[in-house]
Amino acid sequence: MAQTKKKRTRKKRGTQAGNVDTSRRSRPRSRAEAKNQARSGGGGRSRSMQKGDNPPTWRGAAFRGLIASGIFVLLLLLLFGRPLTSSLIIGLVMLVFYIPAGFYMDLYLWRRRERQRIRAKSKG
Repeated sequence: MAQTKKKRTRKKRGTQAGNVDTSRRSRPRSRAEAKNQARSGGGGRSRSMQKGDNPPTWRGAAFRGLIASGIFVLLLLLLFGRPLTSSLIIGLVMLVFYIPAGFYMDLYLWRRRERQRIRAKSKG
């Protein structure tokens, strides 16, 4: 009888010349390699690409402000039974408030994390 399930094959990591690049391997082969990877923070995203490392942007603050004011408008419409026009006006006022407030709050928190990071580097 013919086999119905196809046998799994491993991904071929070699080049045409026959070289296998082991430096790009994400899964550690030994316990020591796993420890080194954990110490260096090499799990998925690199240290420079983590969320807290990047300074805040107005675009990110605007996106979060739009989401927050949209939820606010929906709550006004559904929970409180306000008319659509007044809910949209209040939502627009909240949007004008949320964008700069969110940006400056993120900026404050980012600067605080940067100061802590600099202090940790100077101690260690």
